[in-house]
Amino acid sequence: MVTQYSIAVLPGDGIGPEVIAEAERVLRAAGQRFGIQFTLSHFPVGAAAVAAAGDPPEETRAAVRRANAVLLGAVGAPGLEHAPRHLKPETGLLALRALLGVYANLRPVTVLAPLVDRSPLKPDRLHGVDVLIVRELTGGLYYGEPRGRDGSRAVNTLVYSTLEIERVARVAFDAARRRRRLVTSVDKANVLEVSQLWRETVTAVGREYPDVRLEHLYVDYAAMRLVSDPAAFDVLLTENMFGDILSDEAAVLVGSLGLLPSASLGAGAGLFEPIHGSAPDIAGQGVANPIGAIASVAMLLRYGLRSPEAADAVDQAIGAVLDAGARTKDIAAPGQPVVGTTEMGSRIADLVLDDCGLRISDCGLELPSSNPQSAIRNPQSSTGA
Repeated sequence: MVTQYSIAVLPGDGIGPEVIAEAERVLRAAGQRFGIQFTLSHFPVGAAAVAAAGDPPEETRAAVRRANAVLLGAVGAPGLEHAPRHLKPETGLLALRALLGVYANLRPVTVLAPLVDRSPLKPDRLHGVDVLIVRELTGGLYYGEPRGRDGSRAVNTLVYSTLEIERVARVAFDAARRRRRLVTSVDKANVLEVSQLWRETVTAVGREYPDVRLEHLYVDYAAMRLVSDPAAFDVLLTENMFGDILSDEAAVLVGSLGLLPSASLGAGAGLFEPIHGSAPDIAGQGVANPIGAIASVAMLLRYGLRSPEAADAVDQAIGAVLDAGARTKDIAAPGQPVVGTTEMGSRIADLVLDDCGLRISDCGLELPSSNPQSAIRNPQSSTGA
């Protein structure tokens, strides 16, 4: 019996369409191998949507509400850097997250052995690094009111409720139970009242998980420790802005932002995207690394569609291709041969199909309804290492 799912694909700006095309290729390969049929429908988001009808436009809003999962590229365009806030693609991204209610953002950071030399950190500091960053995604400074600018004065509001903190904290503790049973909560409780509420609430939730150890770190020390002793972390729990910053910092551990995926989960359809930006300076050149987008497909399969075997196949294919020496420009050593965006995606898709001997062109599969809400109760690191 063929399982069917509807996926809303939002390619976005810059390199977004290039890397998402390869993610779709791998998703179809996983569908062929595991008997899953996908209906992949494309909708505008980002700069193209701003130019057309506001971001995200109503057709995109309606589509993501109907979908079983959402696959997103990256948003951002140089021409809109100084546009009014309501015309910035990043504002549309925040609106999309709020629309879907995806309050828990999972960002796995695992150092793969073939790429240990691509990090500026010494190899001995990278042994055993496997961190899951759980970032609160729909609160904090990015959403707080009042906000705005009046001439030489500007204001943003940092606000969290106990309920918002409790629900994302439970995601982190549930994840830790399936990993190494350690949650590190990040705050700035020495100076911020919101962080004091954060620490008190996380501590209270932690009492519900006596089998999980909880530690609290100030964000400045957490940032230092993330590069000085990254293997000490298991699940890193953060509010919105701290998580945004620390997860980008964590890219130094693996060697490139282009490698890192994410899953944003809540009450409805999940949102799956690489954490890198739109990189307009390399758009259209065929050199972007699609692995972050492809690994996001693995997270989509695991958390959004509850298909762990298919997710494992994608993760294992990524690892095998890297083991075999394939490198895009961002992760290649000096003088090492490089492959382009399309070739990297093709190699990974071929390996996903390897066990059944099929190729993408041999059959055209299409994909309805799972219950992605249940994924929020079973978060775990989705990389194959």
